[in-house]
Amino acid sequence: MTEDCLKGSVNMNCNFLPRNKELKNRASELRKNATPEENKLWYEFFRGYPVCINRQRIIGNYIVDFYCDKAKLIVELDGSQHFEDENIKKDNRRTAFFESLGLYVLRFANDEINESFYEVCTVIDEEIKKRL
Repeated sequence: MTEDCLKGSVNMNCNFLPRNKELKNRASELRKNATPEENKLWYEFFRGYPVCINRQRIIGNYIVDFYCDKAKLIVELDGSQHFEDENIKKDNRRTAFFESLGLYVLRFANDEINESFYEVCTVIDEEIKKRL
């Protein structure tokens, strides 16, 4: 894993994606103030993963929780607010945008991280391997 991947910055392979540079400070802020579930997934799974994973990656006008450029995979962790009607619509629009770029989105509820961590990691690992 390269240094830029650990820091969550953009690497050379990610440059084809649109990126609102005005969100750079916000993405950095989100990395520094990650949720317990994001930290768990990062420190206990992604940080040592053999394929580069970026944290809080800017794609278009959005900041995604985790992004794997090689697999063109986004992993999003959703708190309870994501299950409200308006936020479901927003998440659907986000997903449609990402899919229009050829990206695949996996979503997990925070409860799944807390209650079924091994299973979540297995699903992510299998999806990355399938997409490589």
